[in-house]
Amino acid sequence: MSGDKPTVLLVEDEAAQREVLSYNLEAEGFAVARAADGEEAMLLFEEAQPDLVILDWMLPRLSGIEVCRRIKIRPETRGVPVIMLSARAEEVDRVRGLETGADDYVVKPYSVIELMARVRAQLRRTRPAAAGQALSYDDILLDGETHRVTRAGRELKLGPTEFRLLSTFMEKPGRVWTREQLLDRVWGRDVFVDTRTVDVHVGRLRKALGQHGGDDVLRTVRGTGYALG
Repeated sequence: MSGDKPTVLLVEDEAAQREVLSYNLEAEGFAVARAADGEEAMLLFEEAQPDLVILDWMLPRLSGIEVCRRIKIRPETRGVPVIMLSARAEEVDRVRGLETGADDYVVKPYSVIELMARVRAQLRRTRPAAAGQALSYDDILLDGETHRVTRAGRELKLGPTEFRLLSTFMEKPGRVWTREQLLDRVWGRDVFVDTRTVDVHVGRLRKALGQHGGDDVLRTVRGTGYALG
């Protein structure tokens, strides 16, 4: 999976539906991890660390409601948006899905175009740079659409890896990222890169951010990784 692509975990037991949604998600520029039942979904959730989950309510082995509950009960994964798909149109079911922590609830049959719009809307909230939004922190401004970064109004020259690193940091200021998490997010899970490579690129990013002066906003957390601010 490409590091700069948001990853969607698609949990759907109907093979035809899974193929249609996978095709459309990939056409929209997302990396897709696919699961056909609830237990596989939980394993893949840990492995893929997705940015968003599309989750069918009716699943073999572990229901969608239970998968959603397990994701939302943990503080470290609570922020991952979950869009629940269900043939249950009754208000009581919709309320139950949302009360379990689902961020959105889509009734089958649904429009794929509408579902893609809802996916983008959730990602604008949680991964704004990947969705082409502008981010700001202190005097640093990052434009996800034009891939330009300025600091105190002056443009900074950043390589593509440093840009992805900065956008990751700026989407969650204060969060401490381990080197492994940064490798997954910036380089991608299927790219073999040594963790020391992260240190090299963080060093380059530090240098780029300070090319016109200003405080060092990147923090090294000894034994763990890095954070912005």
